[in-house]
Amino acid sequence: LRNRKQRTAAGLTIVEGKREITRALEAGVIFKELYICRDLLGDAKASEVSAMTKAPVYETTRLVFAKISYGERDDGILAVCAPQQLSFRDLGSPTNPLFVIVESVEKPGNLGAILRTCDGAGVDGVIICDEQTDLYNPNVVRASLGTVFSVKVVVSTNEKTLEFLKSKNVMICATLPRARAVYTNEKLTGAIAVVVGSEQDGLTDFWAQQADLKVKIPMKGYADSLNVSASTAILLYEIVRQRSIS
Repeated sequence: LRNRKQRTAAGLTIVEGKREITRALEAGVIFKELYICRDLLGDAKASEVSAMTKAPVYETTRLVFAKISYGERDDGILAVCAPQQLSFRDLGSPTNPLFVIVESVEKPGNLGAILRTCDGAGVDGVIICDEQTDLYNPNVVRASLGTVFSVKVVVSTNEKTLEFLKSKNVMICATLPRARAVYTNEKLTGAIAVVVGSEQDGLTDFWAQQADLKVKIPMKGYADSLNVSASTAILLYEIVRQRSIS
């Protein structure tokens, strides 16, 4: 399950860490197996987490857990689970919705960081187009601090996503370094979808052509753009700020 092909075939993924596993449980994710090391986790927490799931619980030694865990994690808890696969229907019809469209983002750490920001900003849904890293990559789960389970995320195509946004009368705001409008000068208080692109190439022409609004973040140095997760955070919290005073 460290391999994407195997995760896809099995419909399963690995979740590690107390915080991440607790958030997955709270979101109703179905657990298949739970592995704990009491020496690392502690008896009280081990009993608490074990009681939250009906999945088989296996206890391991420190040595065994060091082999099955990833990197330097020493929380002493690891789960195999079957995460939810959401559709556009699951996004519902929120009043004055705020969506984030993530196109072709390749790095699991960036996708996880975007989801963590979306959770904090109260985004109504995230739609991943042209998926380059799978949503439930263990590194996405880790970088999101488990918020991959608390945020509504749909994986789809550009075309179907555009159809969904049009059906909801959502304004499409594309982030482009070559845009003329600075994001702080635009009204961002209505129903809106912020579209961000890949680390290397940014947005494709599809979203640049379909956008109702194109904005940029001013760059004063040599670089022409910020990290995609940083850009997403800046734009989302400007929307949160504008909405709070509107």
